[in-house]
Amino acid sequence: MASLSDVGCQRENNEDSYLYWEPAGDEEFKRKGRLAVIADGMGGHEGGLEASRLAVETVREVYDQGFRDDPQAALLESFVAAHARIQDYAERHPAFQGMGTTCTALVLRGRQLYFAHVGDSRLYLIRGANILRLTRDHSYVGRLVESGLVRAEDAEKHPQRHILTAALGAGMEIGVEGAEHGLALEDGDDLLLCTDGLWGMVRDDELETAVTGNAPAECCTALVKLARQRGAPDNITLQVLRVGPEL
Repeated sequence: MASLSDVGCQRENNEDSYLYWEPAGDEEFKRKGRLAVIADGMGGHEGGLEASRLAVETVREVYDQGFRDDPQAALLESFVAAHARIQDYAERHPAFQGMGTTCTALVLRGRQLYFAHVGDSRLYLIRGANILRLTRDHSYVGRLVESGLVRAEDAEKHPQRHILTAALGAGMEIGVEGAEHGLALEDGDDLLLCTDGLWGMVRDDELETAVTGNAPAECCTALVKLARQRGAPDNITLQVLRVGPEL
């Protein structure tokens, strides 16, 4: 696997956060698997960065400490805790009122994939020459696409695509989405987590070509370079995990 985050071409600060974690012990690793998380904060530099940091740290902490042999349930529990922790922080620090963050997290346990998602960061599965987006954008434009008022190919360039309809820390309740059941993966599958700073600049077919044609670290470097060549008005963060042969 590989990760990379870049401030982009127009922002002064990076409000994205990301994390990759796995337990140290063999038995815990078999039970809990690998965890990868990305978050794209909002609410000004300090508020956005603090929200995304709290999200990834809380997801890891709660997933680890609250795990009861169900990765999907543990992920959902961790998102609820992160939502509450961000809101509590904003209440105790009035300057950070309105802070929030997207959050997309996956667990890879053996060949089974589990994930949870709020906001418009994305999780893709690349298998062979095909790319499948596993998450749905919680955004105003996402709703327009679902209702047929905006074409999917036009959504990435829509002037209102940054308006979110759900985020950790925003609203009384959160509608976390995830896999109802573990998704079986295959040898050679690639998983791509990314914030909108990447997918807003790079088409899905370009993501697929870059991922399948490079080692994960090279893929991260190539995709950040491509987004920056196109202006990169937002922070860019991505993680790539490649499924190897079973031992």
